[in-house]
Amino acid sequence: MSDSKGDPRRRHSAKVVDGPGKSASRAMLRAVGFTDEDFHKPQVGIASTWSQVTPCNSHIGELAEKACAGADAAGGKGVIFNTITISDGIANGTEGMKYSLVSREVIADSIETVAACEGFDGLVALGGCDKNMPGCLMGMARLNRPSVFVYGGTIMPGKGHTDIVSVFEAMGAHSRGDMDKIELKQIEETAIPGPGACGGMYTANTMASAIEALGMSLPDSSAQNAVSEEKRDDCQRAGEAVLALLEQDIKPSDIMTRAAFENAITVVIALGGSTNAVLHLIAMARTVGVSLSLDDFTEIGRRVPVLADLRPSGHYMMSELVAIGGIQPLMKVLLEAGLLQGDCLTVTGRTLAENLADVSPYPLDQTIIAPLSAPLKAESHLRILYGNLAPDGAVAKITGKEGTHFSGPARVFGSEEEAQQRINDGTVVSGDVVVIRYEGPRGGPGMREMLTPTSAIMGRGLGDEVALITDGRFSGGSHGFVVGHVTPEAFDGGPLALLENGDQITIDAEANTLVVALSDAELARRRANWQQPAPRYTRGVLAKYARLVGSASEGALTDLG
Repeated sequence: MSDSKGDPRRRHSAKVVDGPGKSASRAMLRAVGFTDEDFHKPQVGIASTWSQVTPCNSHIGELAEKACAGADAAGGKGVIFNTITISDGIANGTEGMKYSLVSREVIADSIETVAACEGFDGLVALGGCDKNMPGCLMGMARLNRPSVFVYGGTIMPGKGHTDIVSVFEAMGAHSRGDMDKIELKQIEETAIPGPGACGGMYTANTMASAIEALGMSLPDSSAQNAVSEEKRDDCQRAGEAVLALLEQDIKPSDIMTRAAFENAITVVIALGGSTNAVLHLIAMARTVGVSLSLDDFTEIGRRVPVLADLRPSGHYMMSELVAIGGIQPLMKVLLEAGLLQGDCLTVTGRTLAENLADVSPYPLDQTIIAPLSAPLKAESHLRILYGNLAPDGAVAKITGKEGTHFSGPARVFGSEEEAQQRINDGTVVSGDVVVIRYEGPRGGPGMREMLTPTSAIMGRGLGDEVALITDGRFSGGSHGFVVGHVTPEAFDGGPLALLENGDQITIDAEANTLVVALSDAELARRRANWQQPAPRYTRGVLAKYARLVGSASEGALTDLG
């Protein structure tokens, strides 16, 4: 019969399995493999995002077993459970993509639900795709029990240095007539060679890097190939690390501090990371009770340069960054330049500065990471824009290759599908500012990514000649002159809802403004005549999400009341 005897590492599991009154609990657990000895050990929940839904997560079942073995070897009792994942790459351009951001909340809810119900003392969570990573962190933050996150790792390049974005852009080239079906099929067959997350500095690799910089994963976890001995070892060590965190009573709230989030933003900027990092980092911060806003990205971005020549706007893939040392040497450069705060605690039990002390520099002949003395861009590529089209803010990814200023007539569409059709049939022409509205968190609902239309624009050769603004999001694979997360969203009566074809829109990434050439009086006149559309869904998870979700500028959270 189990008895906690005051073991502080077992403050949650003891309530579930200790004493005569918990015989039924123990009986159930014996049936899944628990022994008498196991009831005296701290229980570590291993949250696995394994599924056959997507290559990003298809290998995570094996990795979860490794993490469980690590927890067991360190004196704990690992218990594997699953949460969901969806695939942006499969769902993009369809109605199904509306469930993508929703899945982040479902993942956080499910991890909180299982761990709190079963009384796990600590957690390891393994994620390999865009939304399950912040979802895992949000679940950990809500529970605030000793936890380690493990990234599933990056995919290897496809034939001809291709990846998933290569396929989307090939689709655009085919629609323009520049690529035949045989060429398109060849790219389709070879661009995704096996397990792992999408290979550029897209949202998955961006968030993995941000989480490592935040201190919530072990050093190098963000920069390992999905199928590698290094990744399997990372999982084993993560299971062991949770037991050390339990001994020291180090919880997510001790690690996920304001300074740690500033470090994460710094690394995202230096890597040229995805706009989705803005949304997810704000959501993660608010979940753990840290104040973080859009303006923090602007403030930090004034002093942090872009150094990484990584896709989508650059040349290299994550696997090539892995080969030269990952992000640890970059972080050491940033720390020595005073751009990172080295006293932040991490899941190793040591500070960030202590973790980086013995890190070797990049090879002298590498060309992936530029020196601080010659950055690819002197300030952040993540631009927070305000103006009469975005009173509460919008997010743009401007690397400088697109220019910093765009002005043109609005070409307005009420959905992604409508915009996609008109891009493909030639309605959208050089000089247009494509407006895709009613795709925000509530209006979509679900704030879909616009990878399909941005890829179609690129594929049709209009990447330098067309801008796109939306209250939806962008994939980390999107590039070009694009602005998303426009708030307030159109469904809530934001100014996007008032636009008409031909309205002159100006995007200025130096002044950080997004404006339409309309007077306040004209906007007021149009607003008086505007009516909110009927919700697209009235039952089910999308309807529930639309009722609960907050503004994209505040992280699009559903649990803030």
